This record gives sequence, C-alpha cells and structure tokens, in this order.
Amino acid sequence: MAALGWLTPRRRPATARSVLAGEAAAEAARKSTLPDEQPPGTEQGAAAKAEAEEAPFPVVGDERAAAFFDLDNTVMQGAAIFHFGRGLYKRKFFQRRELTRFAWQQAWFRLAGVEDPEHMQDARDSALSIVKGHRVSELMSIGEEIYDEYMADRIWPGTRALAQAHLDAGQRVWLVTAAPVETATIIARRLGLTGALGTVAESVGGVYTGRLVGEPLHGPAKAEAVRALAAAEGLDLDRCAAYSDSHNDIPMLSLVGHPYAINPDAKLRKHARALDWRLRDYRTGRKAAKVGIPAAAGVGAIAGGTAAAVALHRRRR
Repeated sequence: MAALGWLTPRRRPATARSVLAGEAAAEAARKSTLPDEQPPGTEQGAAAKAEAEEAPFPVVGDERAAAFFDLDNTVMQGAAIFHFGRGLYKRKFFQRRELTRFAWQQAWFRLAGVEDPEHMQDARDSALSIVKGHRVSELMSIGEEIYDEYMADRIWPGTRALAQAHLDAGQRVWLVTAAPVETATIIARRLGLTGALGTVAESVGGVYTGRLVGEPLHGPAKAEAVRALAAAEGLDLDRCAAYSDSHNDIPMLSLVGHPYAINPDAKLRKHARALDWRLRDYRTGRKAAKVGIPAAAGVGAIAGGTAAAVALHRRRR
C-alpha cells in the first residue's frame, strides 16, 4: 500500500462492502450512543491527568467537532477480539486448540505491534463460528465480565487522557474498531465515551447467524463509517480528530483535520512525519518526538509492553 495513495481519501472509490460495513457500523453506533451525561471514566494516573489539563486542544464548545479513536494498541494494549476469545474459552465456548491459536495471535500482535490481515481475519472467522447460534444479549452480558477480567487493566492512561480532554471540551468521542460492535460498545461505555463504531455481525431474532454485515470494519471501511456517522451527526470532519497506531487507518486519519499517530507502527510513523501529523508514543516510557503543531496533550511516560516488543519496535524504525 503506497502511503501517498491515501492523501486524497475523499476521491478514492470505496468498495460496496466497505461502504456497507461503514454504514452498518454508523447506524449501530447511533443506536447505542450514550446519553449526554457521561458516566465517569476510568481513573487516570497523575501523568495522564496532567496531559489533559495542559492540552490547548480540543477547542471547548465546538459542537461540530468530535474525536475518533482506534482501539487495539491505541486505546488498549493488544487486540480486544483476542481478550474476548480468552473470556469465551474460560466459559467453555470452544476447545483448547482454538485457545492456542488465539494465544499465538495475541502474542504475535503484542510483539510486532502491528495488525496482520491474515491473523486478524482468522480471529474474526473463529469468533463468528463460536458465537453462531448464541443470543446477542447473552454475549453482551458476558462481554461486561470479560472487560473486567482482561481489558480494564490494559487501557493506555495517556490515550485515555486524550479522549477525556475531548469529553471535557464538550465533544463526542467514538471508538472505531474492527472488534465486534457489541464488545466495542461495552468498552466505550466503561470509559465514559459517547459510543463505538465496530464490525457488525448479522443477527436474526436476536441470534447471531455467523455472518457479517458487509465486511470487518478495517482500513477503508473505518473511513466509510466515520464519514457516514459525521454526515448523520452534522459533524465537520475538518474540525474533528482521529487517533490510531496503524498504517491501515491512514484512510480514517486522512479524513479529519487533526490526525494523531499514537504508538505508531513504522509505516504510520514515517507517514506522520512526512505530513507533519501529531505523534505520541506511550509504549516505552520515553518522550516521543513532537511532530508538527503542538499535540493535544503532553507526554505520558507510560511504561508498557515487554522488553521483546520494545526491541522489535526499535528495529522496525
């Protein structure tokens, strides 16, 4: 994928399946949007709180602005779908051999820090086969428990502070992720965010069929979802912000006036530097290079990941 191909995303034709996935995600997000009075978010460390307090951006009271956050490795360490798989295994939804595959995919994801399409597709196919025939309400209830067990302690405080800065300014904040929309909605609610755009699995009579609506909300489909939601909500994308770790999300980042590279992979880091995008890295406890105009928050010296992940990240630069 050539980086320059994403410089004019509005002119790039989207596939019908990407548009369908994006529109389905936007519709699901609007149905599950939280009320204006947001519940308190998770507790933040002193460094993360300082970030939000020092932020000159976002602009307070700009109701046509909003923020869109990728989830995996941006808001949360690792991939939500893998953590969800662990929780389903604990509840005997599938066998040990499938857990082994989930564990391997998660280990690779944490070490590499980037999304591998084959791994992600395999994980989604496995998840769809596992939930087929189960009720949506059942999976939502279990998802609440799984969040507490495997996800709550993996939220990056630095990124959480960025999201809170938007909320404090009176702006809406959505997660945008390839994870199932039900899982994404649970995470958004727990963090006090407005809602979530996620992959929509087909259900009939409240029961999963094992099929998707469109395709996974990944790459161009994320951009379509953000575009559709912005149109429905009356947002001005030039005044909006988007945050991601992955070069796969360059289409989404290119849609908005305030793109941020958070914990970026090598391709996104290079692209962000070339275009003077704002950059923050919370993985190594070191101060990330400031790119372009002042970022929305100061540096969160949040140690995260393993020594192997840090070493691999440095080699990939």
